[in-house]
Amino acid sequence: MSGALAHAILAQLGRERRADDSLTLTGGADPVFVTPWRVAEAGAAALGAVGLAVSDLWRLRTGTAQAVTVDRHAAAASLRSNTYVLQDGRKPVSWDPLAGHYPTRDGRVMFLHTNHPHHRDGALRIAGAAAATREALAEAVARWDGLAIEQAIAEGGCVGGLVRSRDEWNAHPHGIAVAGLPLVDIVKIGEAPARPLPDGPRPLSGVRVLDLTRVLAGPTSGRVLAENGADVLHVCAPHLPYQTEILMDTGHGKRCAWVDLTRPDGVATMQALLKGADVFTQGYRPGTVARRGFAPEQVAALRPGIVCVSICAYGHEGPWAERRGFDSIVQNVTGLTSVQGSPAEPRNLPVQALDYIAGYLAALGAMVGLARRVEQGGSWLVRVSLVQVAHWLASLGTVAPEQGLKELPEPELARLFMESDGPFGHLRHLRPVVQLDRTPPYFARPPEPLGTSPARWD
Repeated sequence: MSGALAHAILAQLGRERRADDSLTLTGGADPVFVTPWRVAEAGAAALGAVGLAVSDLWRLRTGTAQAVTVDRHAAAASLRSNTYVLQDGRKPVSWDPLAGHYPTRDGRVMFLHTNHPHHRDGALRIAGAAAATREALAEAVARWDGLAIEQAIAEGGCVGGLVRSRDEWNAHPHGIAVAGLPLVDIVKIGEAPARPLPDGPRPLSGVRVLDLTRVLAGPTSGRVLAENGADVLHVCAPHLPYQTEILMDTGHGKRCAWVDLTRPDGVATMQALLKGADVFTQGYRPGTVARRGFAPEQVAALRPGIVCVSICAYGHEGPWAERRGFDSIVQNVTGLTSVQGSPAEPRNLPVQALDYIAGYLAALGAMVGLARRVEQGGSWLVRVSLVQVAHWLASLGTVAPEQGLKELPEPELARLFMESDGPFGHLRHLRPVVQLDRTPPYFARPPEPLGTSPARWD
């Protein structure tokens, strides 16, 4: 199933099956973990498509394709990659204790995301909690009707979502709007001459990627490109909240620099970086970066031939397009958690499939755009969202989850891990999942804290 799904994903981007494609999927099928959703098949399909796109770039360099192998169990584990990170033997990632499900007055369930301090403070204030405790927040939410608090949280610039059934979401105006979108798409946004890939020994050698993203999906995209040789510069502003510990999962192979787009010198730095970039990935809500002067068409005018990649929560069409969201929120509003548990007692999936798969698809789209630049020229825009991934995952159907595991056996996990030393200390983390027979993916450098490197290309 995964192989056909991988080719179907590529077909959405206009890339048809080739005679010399070699994609092998190994490992058992779903359920791998305790979930009815086909997360192993979905993860393996997305990563299989990534591997074939890497092979395409290698073919453009050398005339020879590569054999691609993806293990389904490794693909499933990669969808919870941040939970496996150990820093000097300790787990660095934890959720805020206030994040989670809260019953409302009218018998609904609201999910609140409070991992960023301003979202936490905003949820407490908007709900009217008497104290910053889970008990006080639960008492406050219980005084609201579900739809009312969902709207208040959204209008207050915070993050949350009402648990829905699959049928309710499919009848929702935004569910209807997104149902008409492909999983991932690519559109031409400017003219530019064809340009060969830079010289180098790896599929993405010499390709410069400007990674203006946060949390998981966008940074995961940059990590995939880095493990295949790209020069990835991850930029963020000092005033924005950031879970630094996530860099120990997503920062491998990258440099990290400060760029503040609220300052004129930051805008000038961004313009200079984009003039030297091949790929620009941004993970903010539609319109956010555009209001700073960096809409895709503006970027293409600044750097003809660039591949712009847009990652967001709710997609670029529909009434919720500009709404804030994270993987956990989108799981709840689209009905995935009501199937994982029940409408009355929803449960989040044991993996962050929407974030990681969106990251894989963003990297895939970037590579397809680079191949088009070689063969056709032009500037390109790739679009993917968490909600589009949720629709796709749901479309794959369900399995009986009882045979799934809470965790893979230790011997199997051990072969998926690697270790590295760097500014964050000694890290244990997952190794790259996609295997290529001629250019095995690897990380050329360990992750580093935000702002470590200068905001310039090496």
